[in-house]
Amino acid sequence: MSDGRDGNLKQIICIKWGAKFGPDYVNRLHAMIARNITPPFRLFCFTDDGTGLHPDVAVRPLPDFAYEAPVNTRGKWPKSRLWGDLGDVTGVVLFLDLDVIVTGDLDPFFTFGDPDDTVLGRNPNTPLEKMGQTSVYRMRVGKLAPLQQIFAADPQGVADQYRYEQRFVTRNAPGGVKFWPRGWLAHFRFHCVPVFPLNYLIEPRIPRGTRIVMFPGSLNPPDAIAGRWDEADPVRPPLAHLRALFTGDRREAPLKHLRHYVRPTSWVARLWRD
Repeated sequence: MSDGRDGNLKQIICIKWGAKFGPDYVNRLHAMIARNITPPFRLFCFTDDGTGLHPDVAVRPLPDFAYEAPVNTRGKWPKSRLWGDLGDVTGVVLFLDLDVIVTGDLDPFFTFGDPDDTVLGRNPNTPLEKMGQTSVYRMRVGKLAPLQQIFAADPQGVADQYRYEQRFVTRNAPGGVKFWPRGWLAHFRFHCVPVFPLNYLIEPRIPRGTRIVMFPGSLNPPDAIAGRWDEADPVRPPLAHLRALFTGDRREAPLKHLRHYVRPTSWVARLWRD
């Protein structure tokens, strides 16, 4: 089976459903991968709408997995469709969220550890728990199929217990999980945006050694480029954002309002392109 070693095909997968992310996200992801990987490689996009995707992206239908979607949960549970049979995609695959920014060499993601390992990032929001982050993870196709069975038996119960699909994977993956070496992944809000008050003065930076910058939550690459915390925020210069603290023209409590400011980020605009 191909595992991305010894010149074998490096397989990357992503998933696109609904209307949140358009085809431009997939096409830019493919271009960033191509600029930062030793070929041969192939990006497979599992989607309910392949319109507008670059011809070099291998379009596949969303895997058939019948379950009742849990409600009032924050986890990205539709990712569970990828835990089982992926049709003609077999062997070892690297999963990437559509909104990541590739900033360095991707080859080590295919040679790290054993090809049978399930490898996740570390979630910086829960350092004591050592919960995995599934924005960037590697697996052998089918190894997580037992999790589909557990989830399908009681989707709402599983979601209520674990809240996030990445916590469910971390705690229940057959054989356990491993984590990428520290520094390979950066969380944009946690690792790139300077802490208050420097976030008003200094543009976010890429930490040294970072290979992929992740954008969990509502702050996505277009927001970083524009200089806003999420798409509902107005784009304002630093002083206008500070004045809003006193005028009441804000959506959050004062401390969050102060922390939730980001200057326009030029390297995101430079790297996030076809």
